Amino acid sequence: MDILRGIAVSPGVAVGEAVILDAEDYRIPYRSVSAEEVDAELERLASAIAASLTELEAQAHWLEEQLGRDAANVFQWHIGVLKDDRLRGGIEALIREQRFSAASAASTVMRNYQRRFLQMSDPLLVERIRDVQDIERRLLRHILGESREDLAHLTKPVILIAHDLTPTQTAQLAGTKVVGVALDVGASTSHTAILLRSWGRPAVIGLNDVSTRISGGDGVIIDGSNQLVVANPTPATLKDYRAQEERYLRLTGQLESIKRLEAVTADGVRIQLLSNIEFPQEAASGMEQGAEGVGLYRTEFLFLRPEGAPGEEEQQAAYAQAIRGVRGGPITIRTFDLGADKYTQQRRFEQERNPMLGLRSIRYSLQNLDMFKVQLRAFLRASLEGDVRLMFPLIISLMEFRQAKLTLHDAMEDLEEEGVPFRRDFPVGMMLETPAAAVQVQEFCREVGFISIGTNDLIQYLLAVDRGNERVSRFYDASHPAVLRTIRDVIRTCQQAGVPCSLCGEMAGQPLYTLFLLGVGLRTFSMAPANIPGVKKLIRAVTTGYARRVAKRALSFETERQVTNYLRDEIKKVLPEDPI
Repeated sequence: MDILRGIAVSPGVAVGEAVILDAEDYRIPYRSVSAEEVDAELERLASAIAASLTELEAQAHWLEEQLGRDAANVFQWHIGVLKDDRLRGGIEALIREQRFSAASAASTVMRNYQRRFLQMSDPLLVERIRDVQDIERRLLRHILGESREDLAHLTKPVILIAHDLTPTQTAQLAGTKVVGVALDVGASTSHTAILLRSWGRPAVIGLNDVSTRISGGDGVIIDGSNQLVVANPTPATLKDYRAQEERYLRLTGQLESIKRLEAVTADGVRIQLLSNIEFPQEAASGMEQGAEGVGLYRTEFLFLRPEGAPGEEEQQAAYAQAIRGVRGGPITIRTFDLGADKYTQQRRFEQERNPMLGLRSIRYSLQNLDMFKVQLRAFLRASLEGDVRLMFPLIISLMEFRQAKLTLHDAMEDLEEEGVPFRRDFPVGMMLETPAAAVQVQEFCREVGFISIGTNDLIQYLLAVDRGNERVSRFYDASHPAVLRTIRDVIRTCQQAGVPCSLCGEMAGQPLYTLFLLGVGLRTFSMAPANIPGVKKLIRAVTTGYARRVAKRALSFETERQVTNYLRDEIKKVLPEDPI
């Protein structure tokens, strides 16, 4: 029996035989064509783009019917990229001017696009390279007339083992006999992970070498609740997991009834549950999952296009769509979290030695004021649509926050002079994502309208762990005592100062930490929409007094393993049937 530990994407248990998916890329030869063949290659490209769009739109429609809007929304970005005139123009220019074949031109342009993502400072954005690869493969399949092996031929339940999956491959799983997934690579913030969560079957990623340690036909158990993959289990282990699998399947349908209920503890304390979104249309999807609004709109995804930053009109339209999507609820729009390696076509993209500690987020904004001001103007114009908040990312000093607010006031003055209406009375806050900001939170509370704890970055900076690096991901642990104590201190200080405090990192959507966060006084959680029903169920089952006792005990432990085991045991006392 071989036991591997990775990163859990979705909970539950699945048992079956292993099927290994070959993840080999297309091999595209560099090939030029004659002048007489140029028109034919342009036509081949046009046909491939049209076929790809038709396929994507059909897939998005099918996914919305089968898995809901959250899953379908993943492909809206794919559609937008393929419809982009500048991307298509770049491919056509290589065919016309340098006589590339359609396949070579498409591959060259898409690989350049991928390199931009590889150079980005935020691991969340680096994960989007899988989406770009997916778009390239789809386009090349239609250009070359080749198709890849799919899983439609399966006749019995299986566990899919692969090095990686693209979003398209992941979306296709819903129509197959695949009951669980294990991958060598990946992070919990990738689009592949988002789709696996929407799919709802157990999945574990970041396993490093699972695709080489397991052979086709091996018996495999996916334990998504405990982040484990068990290969060739003993008869006793298999029997135990079969029972767990049946119990979990009975429980999965119960969360549907939770969505429309209020997030209120057993002793009547109201908790606000908000959604994290990347695309404006996801605001409405979050409301369908039971969110009361949006706690984090990551606007940088508007900027991830070949031609660079969107204009003011396009940004204003996107923000307005998201604001309308929450139907009067609150929405927090974060200014872009970008690095120094992107955006104008004339600029060369240079890899920073340590981009996570480099020119990113608010630092980048304050060194690119024209671009920053365009976003702020767009936000201000859209602010008339509803209950908005503006948030600056990765603030580490009061000077940064003050500079950002000065730029905001400059944008206001510009709009005033132009006679453009906008809202003035919205809160302006910050994401607390670094140890420096946590230590100085008392000073920040005197100036900010609110604080949102971004645990994804905060944990990696506190623990000196790159959360996107599979080789050290086991050290990235929200249960670390330093993480828990820092979060407690920040929330406590905000409460004493009367400053609203929320938490919008992945930690907010993990039921394992719900009791602790409630116990240290958190009253606003922001998370991926799919996680809202599960967290809400736990909130409704406990009192704040019980949560305070759990939090106090959790803070007394010396190691992360002790914390994790204790929190899991306490949740089992409240919801003994639920997988945690």
